Amino acid sequence: MDPETVSDEIGDFVIQQVKEGDYIGCVIGLSGGIDSTTTATLIKRAFDRHNLRRKRNKLEIVGYIMPSDINNPEDARDGIRVAENLGVRYEVLDINGVVEAYRTTNPEAFDVEYHKGNLMSRIRGNILSTKAATERKLVAGTGNWDEDFGLGYYTLFGDGAVHMSPIGNLPKRLVREMAKYLGIDSYFVNREPTAGLEPGQTDFKDLGYSYDTAELIIRGLELGIDPRDLADYSQVKKQIEPEISYKGAKFTSAYEIIEDIMQRHIVAEAKAGIVSPPAAPVSLYYGKEIWRTIKKVERE
Repeated sequence: MDPETVSDEIGDFVIQQVKEGDYIGCVIGLSGGIDSTTTATLIKRAFDRHNLRRKRNKLEIVGYIMPSDINNPEDARDGIRVAENLGVRYEVLDINGVVEAYRTTNPEAFDVEYHKGNLMSRIRGNILSTKAATERKLVAGTGNWDEDFGLGYYTLFGDGAVHMSPIGNLPKRLVREMAKYLGIDSYFVNREPTAGLEPGQTDFKDLGYSYDTAELIIRGLELGIDPRDLADYSQVKKQIEPEISYKGAKFTSAYEIIEDIMQRHIVAEAKAGIVSPPAAPVSLYYGKEIWRTIKKVERE
């Protein structure tokens, strides 16, 4: 990936989406994670470039930080830090009261942390979409390719309820590369990914493997490699062995991980048939070829 080219492609895509609908900018949920931080930085960079050439009709990105009692307090502080570093308008909206209000209509969602977490994600999605509607803006999604298209690791009508997916064609590996190119603080680049929907939750703990592993396996399957043969590839073994060797590992073999990724990929494709916001077309290099990614990244 040439980060300069891809950052311009993503920025141009966002501006096109906004202007085609006669909107005046974007709203985005800020958690302090690398995905939302990188997405916000790309959009702010594009809007600044656009606004320099205009005295009127300037575009704005607004950040919304939506903590709950489940979240680590550092998440909100990190989101604020991102917004202030970028110099964008932001609001902190505590969602605890809204979550509790659902006990009257959906008490069953509070019996299992998984369902309560997804409820919180949908509440955040509703807040963002309502803010967008009242401000004449679009909701910018923050999901990467591994989450959205590869594994379907997002909440339907929650964090998947967006108008567009600026980094939807970038796997986590390339999001990290883009963040470094943009000069994003290493603290955010190296922060442990988490959806923040359950106490002590991390993406790795939920999945049982890293996003880099998911990308490697899915790309191998796309090349037509048999799953059992794929498990024996030296590159796959090298990637997976550290993830199954520690105490408390979710899986005990490479093939178990491959099976899980295959199943999640099926779910991701099913979700894509329900909600499919456009993802920015980006130029990515694989081997000696350049692929122009034009298909939409399907989010939940």
